Amino acid sequence: MSALALNDPVQTQINAGPASDLTKPADLTPEGILQLGLGFWASKTLLSAVELGVFTQLGQGPLPGDILIERLDLHPRAARDFLDALVALGMLERGGGAYANTPATDLFLDRTKNSYVGGMLEMANARLYPFWNHLTEALKTGAPQNETKHGGNFFSEVYADEARLADFLKAMTGISMGSAVAIARQFPWAEYKSFADIGTAQGGLAVQVALANQHLEGIGFDLPPVQPHFEAFIEQHGLSNRIKFRAGDFFADPMPSADVLIMGHVLHDWGLSEKQTLIQGAYAVLPPGGALIVYDTIIDDARRQNAFGLLMSLNMLIETAAGADYTAADCAEWMRKAGFKSTRSEHLVGPETMVIGIK
Repeated sequence: MSALALNDPVQTQINAGPASDLTKPADLTPEGILQLGLGFWASKTLLSAVELGVFTQLGQGPLPGDILIERLDLHPRAARDFLDALVALGMLERGGGAYANTPATDLFLDRTKNSYVGGMLEMANARLYPFWNHLTEALKTGAPQNETKHGGNFFSEVYADEARLADFLKAMTGISMGSAVAIARQFPWAEYKSFADIGTAQGGLAVQVALANQHLEGIGFDLPPVQPHFEAFIEQHGLSNRIKFRAGDFFADPMPSADVLIMGHVLHDWGLSEKQTLIQGAYAVLPPGGALIVYDTIIDDARRQNAFGLLMSLNMLIETAAGADYTAADCAEWMRKAGFKSTRSEHLVGPETMVIGIK
């Protein structure tokens, strides 16, 4: 069937079958359904572009198509279709036969820039893309579909390999950067003197909070192998005198004591009982009046709008034994059960929200 037939409402109704279907609105087409169902075409095109370094090649400025194709070592058969598809998808610009990054891809997908978020997309391309092929099985069994399915353990392997750990931590910094900047600006830091970032990774959030609030001292709390990566990142930003690393396992060791504790992209890794344990652990070490900030791709309370949050929850099904995303109302309830006297939620950026509990 031709593309024209798929988008022609009259042809669609003729092919639809029962006569009763002809009473449907004349402008009703399957276009949205087909775009969503074949959305992996666009997704994989972007992921391959990141893998190939398209946006890094264009980081210094526009390049003629033939030069860009040569630098990327692409076969001529579909090279221009590939690049022009990126133009049509809004990921590249083209003019006078030359290709260029858009402002967004130049900022976020050039590997040479500190604002690079492509590490998460690299991981999605290498790992998540094939695992999501087994979503139907995961929905039927409730079991993860990643390396654990065949006896492996992604996180154990990552933490045992310095290079892979460095890439993973950079990816975590990239995906959290927007929320980190928003939290550094939105939260009333003037009322507090210290903070601890629980599950700090490279320390991206700690850096943004400290840079925006010169009076604060902070702690990054994470597993021991993270320490050299964290300390190098903190030193790079000239904050070693104000931000320190504390090694520990938040299920085995007490969390650091500080006026404000932050858990970003942590709770959705775990099941309900572990979520509640972590919130209770935070409550235990906070002083009266202290605050817990939890941020994630939190699902809207009506569970209708934040599609990214709901899809992230499906990703937790693929990746973890019991993890799932949650609503702000869910998180607030867990905080109240732990003893927090008041809670509130605030939108950060994109699909991300923070829930704040005050002890």
